[in-house]
Amino acid sequence: MAPQSKDKNRRTLAVRVIFRYGLIVIGASLLLTTCIYATERFEQFLIRDPRFLLPSPSDYGLESPNLQIQGVKYASRAQILRIFQPDLGRSVFLFPLAARSQELLNVHWVHDASIVRIWPNRIQVSISERRPVAFVKLRAESMQRWALIDEAGVILDPPLKAAFHLPILAGVPEDETADQRGIRVRRAEYLMRELGSLADQISEADVSDLDDLKVTEKLDGRAVTLMLGEHNFRSRLENFRDHYPGIHHRIPQVTTFDLRLDDRITGVGTAN
Repeated sequence: MAPQSKDKNRRTLAVRVIFRYGLIVIGASLLLTTCIYATERFEQFLIRDPRFLLPSPSDYGLESPNLQIQGVKYASRAQILRIFQPDLGRSVFLFPLAARSQELLNVHWVHDASIVRIWPNRIQVSISERRPVAFVKLRAESMQRWALIDEAGVILDPPLKAAFHLPILAGVPEDETADQRGIRVRRAEYLMRELGSLADQISEADVSDLDDLKVTEKLDGRAVTLMLGEHNFRSRLENFRDHYPGIHHRIPQVTTFDLRLDDRITGVGTAN
């Protein structure tokens, strides 16, 4: 074959290849444009169609029938509802699930929250509340107030008309971080677990010194404070109770006892 013919065939083949790839590129561009247009149209449909709107309450003071909130007992329901106020009358497609879940964690008593979008126009909210484990006495300047505390060290205001049968925990500073308070709470829980049934007569546990836990209980009609140290809580308390009648007979004025040495009981303080 002549050189001119070979060059012509190569040029023809190159043109065909370029033409083929050009058609592929044009087709892909058209397909992508169509998909983008269809997606935008579908999003606009989800945003504007009334079937996807989260309905507002039918009257002032009522709740949206399609906003279902579960698990609320002590947390402020009104505060929770205010978080969802901007979403009423808008499409659930625009509902910011992650942002609303995070906002719920700032509500007092809320420990965890999950939100589910249920098509076409419902939102389901599940609240997990904090579980208080003790009462704490907190000092604010010259005043003292009672509060509740959970295992994580989060301080909770007692709800109205709610009864809790919990131990009293002293020595928990309000100005500590929640993590630091949580260590004290868990230390007290460990103490109570080791004491077992003996803890039923304990009116207060003091965790101001984590290496020297103290408890207060009533014996013979008076409050007695016992320094239990950092371990062997049950055996030390049992030993004290076994010997208390004789101790009280000899030193009736003493109300604070050091039990940190397993072989002895030392009276260290009297009632004011």
